[in-house]
Amino acid sequence: MSINFFCQNVFFSLKKKSVVKTWILSAIQKEKKKAGEVFFIFCNDKFLLSLNKKFLKHNTFTDIITFQYPSEKLSAEIFISIPRVRENAKKFKVSFEDELHRVMIHGILHLCGYKDKTPTHKKKMRKREDFYLKLIFISR
Repeated sequence: MSINFFCQNVFFSLKKKSVVKTWILSAIQKEKKKAGEVFFIFCNDKFLLSLNKKFLKHNTFTDIITFQYPSEKLSAEIFISIPRVRENAKKFKVSFEDELHRVMIHGILHLCGYKDKTPTHKKKMRKREDFYLKLIFISR
């Protein structure tokens, strides 16, 4: 089991990688899942848009796309647009780091089975995101 971080077409360095890894693994365990290999790939808008078009047939910018591997363990590639996260942080009046952590845990929660297509599902997802965000804030 491992959490890995990479960059694609963007210059970015994640702060406190070991804290984030521990936090992600803890969330997976709390959701009663077994962690496999999770790859976070930080990228730019253009790269993520190309994935969105190619694999999801959506011609829109997004902050995150998650591709789950077929496995008994929670394994995936999670692509995150750093420019989208920066823009959303300004829009929602939160720090870049806080918004990045929310997007990261959002991807993990999707892998754990949480949905966000209906208002009820969105509310449940947001509540769980907030729960985990409180845990990483304690660690910082």
